[in-house]
Amino acid sequence: MKAKKLKDTSGGQVVEAKNIGDLFGPELIVKVRDPKIGLEGFLVVHNTALGLGKGGIRMTPDVTVEEVGRLAETMTWKNALAGIPFGGAKAGLVWKGGSDSMKKQHVQSFARALSPFIPKKYVAGPDVNSGEKEMAWIADALNNFQAATGKPRRYCKVVKGKKMCGLPHELGSTGFGVAHSTAVAAKFLGINIKGARVAIEGFGNVGTFAFKFLEEFGAKIVAVADSRGAIYDAKGLSYAGVIRTKSKTGSVANHKVGQALTRDDFWAVDCDILIPAGVTDSIHAGNKNVIRAKLIVEGANIPMNANIESEFGEKGIFVVPDFVANGGGVISSYAEYMGYSPAKMFDMVEAKVTTATKSVVRQALANNKNPRLAALEIAVARVEKAAKKRKSAF
Repeated sequence: MKAKKLKDTSGGQVVEAKNIGDLFGPELIVKVRDPKIGLEGFLVVHNTALGLGKGGIRMTPDVTVEEVGRLAETMTWKNALAGIPFGGAKAGLVWKGGSDSMKKQHVQSFARALSPFIPKKYVAGPDVNSGEKEMAWIADALNNFQAATGKPRRYCKVVKGKKMCGLPHELGSTGFGVAHSTAVAAKFLGINIKGARVAIEGFGNVGTFAFKFLEEFGAKIVAVADSRGAIYDAKGLSYAGVIRTKSKTGSVANHKVGQALTRDDFWAVDCDILIPAGVTDSIHAGNKNVIRAKLIVEGANIPMNANIESEFGEKGIFVVPDFVANGGGVISSYAEYMGYSPAKMFDMVEAKVTTATKSVVRQALANNKNPRLAALEIAVARVEKAAKKRKSAF
């Protein structure tokens, strides 16, 4: 496959792009390197039939173009299923840690390297280790409010005569959507969300807000895990108490109420609903067989591979796929891109995530079909319809 060299407009970065042609994508893969500061990053634009490629920037020490590619494809189906005019994309920046000034240098250098594509083919957003601060850095580096979403609430600009402000993911849009998706799926499966025993793996932005809103719905959160450990209480944990412990000590495992667990022991907790809201592939061959939930709602992106999802289905455990359950974040991104208020954004997240979850669960149950396949059928049909209407991707 012949690589296309792009003109260097990034002040020293070496940019290589590959166009790959099949029915859906990826349409574009961009690899970025700046040896002077040790920067290495990737952008994968999977499909733009429905609109600009949208997806966050993942900043981890071992992020790969393959991982970014998987996530970009997931974004295509997530955006299609959410019913918003965005295509699928994702970016990854190899980040081994460092000072805030060094991180800013890497993020802004990466943004400038991608300037031929932002926002013509891609709109950036938050992901692992990138949040509202990093999104503001990108918008500043490119002098374009719409270059990234998930910016701070106070970050406001006038765009085409309209004042627009950031809608950070810290407002809780993704976890809010996960909670609503969980409630919808539970109802279909005959699980009363009031009193339902829920275990949440991952206590970052998604897990914390899923906890908060599910508690408001009347669910009983019996276990929570973060990267350092876990806590369990059959009587139900308090959101206010656990968030206070996390803030003060750095880990939910230090919570004084309940029983401390290892992360391995967490997966065997007896619960009605399990929400993996941490990192990719957190459910794997080593822990899948101890899980006892009736319903799994994927708050994280790709918390397990599709084969494991199928195994759960054969055991009678219903799995709501990631691109159905956690679409709240990208719906919020679209609301920010359009300049909507937080109230309008939350209304949109609730409506669209609820509609998508109902459609997928209903179709999966009615046809005895794997939920991911049911969701993909709906999403693929929408992308195919849009793809037929355009002459080319570029």
